[in-house]
Amino acid sequence: MIIKYFTKVTVKFHPFTAGAKPARLFLSRLPSAIKSQCVIDYKVLSATTTEKPIIEVVFKDKHKMNIDPETANIVEVANHFDSHSRKLAIKDAISE
Repeated sequence: MIIKYFTKVTVKFHPFTAGAKPARLFLSRLPSAIKSQCVIDYKVLSATTTEKPIIEVVFKDKHKMNIDPETANIVEVANHFDSHSRKLAIKDAISE
């Protein structure tokens, strides 16, 4: 997963549903070194809340992408966010 271009990460998940695994794995793949350049916000939802589980990433170019962790596995989540990260990597390579 290309995390170089992340500026904000928001993860909300219910801990006892199937969507918790991709959300937890996504958070575990974020290295601790990224905390200096990226805001990481997570929230564990209760069973009574009406909030939807979500993984949302804001990139350096202010582009927002989100995905529902209950409908995707970790590979799909990583590929979803890597698609825009690759575009930004190509732009950086061209500008150098």
